[in-house]
Amino acid sequence: MRTLCFCVALSVVNLLVPSISIGAGPDFVRLSKELKPAVVNISTSRNNAMSISADGENTLLDDFLKHLRPSRSEDSSMQQYLGSGFIISADGYVLTNKHVVDDARKVTIKTADGQTHPATIVGSDQKLDIALLKFEPAVQLPAVSIGDSNKLEVGEWVLAIGNPFGLEQTVTAGIVSAKGRVIGAGPYDNFIQTDASINPGNSGGPLFNTNGEVVGINTAIVPRGHGIGFATPINAVTAILPQLRHNGHVTRGWLGLTIQSITPALAEAFELQNTHGALVSAVHSPSPAAKAGLKHGDIILKFNAQTVKQINDLSRLVAQVPLGESAVLTVLRQGKEWQTKVEIIAPAGPAPAQASSDLPEDKDRAPASLGLTLGNITLPLRKQYGILAEHGTVVTSIIPGSAAAESCLAPGDVILEYNQIPVNNTFELLHAVSQDEGYLHKSVRLLVQRGESLFFVGIAPLKQPDDL
Repeated sequence: MRTLCFCVALSVVNLLVPSISIGAGPDFVRLSKELKPAVVNISTSRNNAMSISADGENTLLDDFLKHLRPSRSEDSSMQQYLGSGFIISADGYVLTNKHVVDDARKVTIKTADGQTHPATIVGSDQKLDIALLKFEPAVQLPAVSIGDSNKLEVGEWVLAIGNPFGLEQTVTAGIVSAKGRVIGAGPYDNFIQTDASINPGNSGGPLFNTNGEVVGINTAIVPRGHGIGFATPINAVTAILPQLRHNGHVTRGWLGLTIQSITPALAEAFELQNTHGALVSAVHSPSPAAKAGLKHGDIILKFNAQTVKQINDLSRLVAQVPLGESAVLTVLRQGKEWQTKVEIIAPAGPAPAQASSDLPEDKDRAPASLGLTLGNITLPLRKQYGILAEHGTVVTSIIPGSAAAESCLAPGDVILEYNQIPVNNTFELLHAVSQDEGYLHKSVRLLVQRGESLFFVGIAPLKQPDDL
């Protein structure tokens, strides 16, 4: 009887809980055999050890480099560094990280069959930490297949092959833990995060998908963090390969914009539902952006139909477009979306400094809710703060505990607009505030000039006690 009750209960459970079918995993044995011949070990000789900051403010990439332990060569003035790379063409072109070959007097590549070859650095790019090497093989070499990192999905299996701690041809496997990681390595941060074991010496090695295609270049780790590694997406690298091969360096496209992130206060001031997009704080002229009709205060939502969630996304997407080609921008202006085509060209020189002029002195305070002491632009204030703006009102002090104190405003900043209303002096700003019946209850946006830089500041209203 007990057996019958148990069987009935088990049947009920089986009906309630859906079965999960787990298929066969990737064939890592086959993949390892096929892929290892295209992975190389890289050693470099340098005059001095790498200079690594020890002030506790290192980026994740600095911490990764700190774990590279050089070994003494026969020449006591030289030190050996080890890294990884992979062959991208049968005639001996190899990709690796730039930091693997930085300051190298000599670069040696060791292939999977144990042969060593001297190599030259064809080109490198500091911003993506990529280097292209070339050596002369005696025979045709196996090369990797390049995949599409844009199609990579979180949870997908990946395989890393490299030279961790000098242990040649080490294979590790894991999954894609996240995409689009920003770790502070540079303006084009867009790392693939993986829990495939990556250690010092893996740097520059390939990250493969289960089709045997390279989808990333292993670049950095979180120190003291197990199972957290980062790889540069291969699509970002293939976009610059022609320039590396032919020019030895990379020239990226330029729109002629200054952009900034959208804070929650700015999102409220612009009446946005979220903080996605890149806020245009200045448009250089002449520039492709000016020709395309962009203005400060525009919010770029998409670039070639790809969503721009943060300003790093826009920088990265622009960098991937070959010079001379055009892109379509989806822009939000005063609540309405529109599209414009912009040409991607080589960077122009720095934007010219704005002319200077003096206005009669006038000092006053903005309403206490904002918490600003203001003054017109005078010669003493120009000299004190290095003011370049030709009009506007100068922030001379900020009241502690006020709404402005919660923003990034600083004395010497010049306010040019209040909620898109141009202000030429302090009186015009105070008038604009007095006409804004809702400033006590909603965020306001200010267009600010600091030196040659223009940016927006959102000031959220301070909560009153009865708001609690």
